[in-house]
Amino acid sequence: MTADAAACSARTAWAVGEASTVTPMANPSADVRARRLALSLAAPGVLHFVTPKFFDAIVPKWMPGKARTTTYVSGLVELTAAALVLNPKTRRVGAFVALATFLGVWPANIQSALDGGMKGAKPPMDSAAVAWIRVPFQLPMFRAAWKVAQSAK
Repeated sequence: MTADAAACSARTAWAVGEASTVTPMANPSADVRARRLALSLAAPGVLHFVTPKFFDAIVPKWMPGKARTTTYVSGLVELTAAALVLNPKTRRVGAFVALATFLGVWPANIQSALDGGMKGAKPPMDSAAVAWIRVPFQLPMFRAAWKVAQSAK
């Protein structure tokens, strides 16, 4: 194998998340997974503050307090979990915070589907079909948080 082929093989292994002894990282796939999880938390976390009305619409009516307070608190929790996941020393705790957050938000997605969509949201987010499509998409998030927690030191 030529040096170029070996370098290409190492880059390919890193890009697809395979652990490789060629790279100096201890477990590149775990680091990539952690960064992806952090991004999947940070992006909506920021959006909770930029477009809170969108998130207010999914807060179930049975939740105590104002919907806006719940929106801001959940955004802050997502941003905190993202920061914890990015730091290898706090990654495990952050992944469990992320898992708890995803589990905590899931009933809101289910309630939104049962209610026929996010009332007051712009189409297509106000439709029952979109609300029901969102429900199973939480499952990969649960798995991602669990895998990051299990691979953290």
